[in-house]
Amino acid sequence: MYIVIGILAGIILIQTYILWKFQRQVKDICRQLAFLIHNESNMIITHEIDSGGIGELSELLNEFLALRRKERKEYLEKEKIIADTYTNLSHDIRTPLTSLDGYFQLMETSESPDDQRRYMRIIQERIESLKEMLEELFTFTKLKNDSYQLEMSRCCINRILKEMIFSYYEEWMQLGIMPEIEITEELLCLEGNEQGLRRVIQNIIKNGLDHGEKRIRIQLHKQIVDRRAQVVFRISNRVKNPENIDISQVFERFYKADAARSKTSTGLGLSIAKELVIRMNGEIEARIEGDEFCVEMRFPCET
Repeated sequence: MYIVIGILAGIILIQTYILWKFQRQVKDICRQLAFLIHNESNMIITHEIDSGGIGELSELLNEFLALRRKERKEYLEKEKIIADTYTNLSHDIRTPLTSLDGYFQLMETSESPDDQRRYMRIIQERIESLKEMLEELFTFTKLKNDSYQLEMSRCCINRILKEMIFSYYEEWMQLGIMPEIEITEELLCLEGNEQGLRRVIQNIIKNGLDHGEKRIRIQLHKQIVDRRAQVVFRISNRVKNPENIDISQVFERFYKADAARSKTSTGLGLSIAKELVIRMNGEIEARIEGDEFCVEMRFPCET
């Protein structure tokens, strides 16, 4: 009888100790969590026992904390990118704004109708450049928002590319540029966003106009890779000093190989083009071929 009582007493003592140990461990985890909630730290949840689900709970909490730290880091990085973008563009916008004020004053004091018309034309050009800068900023900010979704549909890239080429034809003629165009007769379609595709083509062509040397070549064709059809189009232009271009940096925001950005460029064009291409499940790369700067894009071809 005494033996049974002794055994039961021992079991109760052991269970009491285990319960005390378990409660102590839970309180310790709560204390660690409370500290991490109010402090930025890379500390992880530690535990002394694995039984009763404590080990699994600690592992799950550490996974959650690691995910939270990663999300916060990404948020802070995007916040810094957008802040830097606003700072850089504020300097770019200040130049045309200052010149606008000067030309308005010249118009007020000028008595020559010819001079007034010339000043008005320059003012209109400055306003247009400001509109382009603000549009680039708006697009860049949207693309940095993870919740922003492009509406995708079946797009005929032949038609879109030809329309964009036609829209630049007059400007090329004024600059003495005869574009070299190679577009396949086969109709090529892809799953994308038509406005986004137009923006990509526009930004790459404008980059060539800002930095290029009076030569542009546009190519569109289909290729088969690993039994899968791809839409491939390339836009290349001759550049004066190809050795000055850092290919690894051309898609980074505000990268410039020369002083062209001080005119009307924000330095965001190719960065926006890359973001749009990736969101449309495409690939984009840049390279130097002789004296040409080439941007090539590849998209899955819709049959």
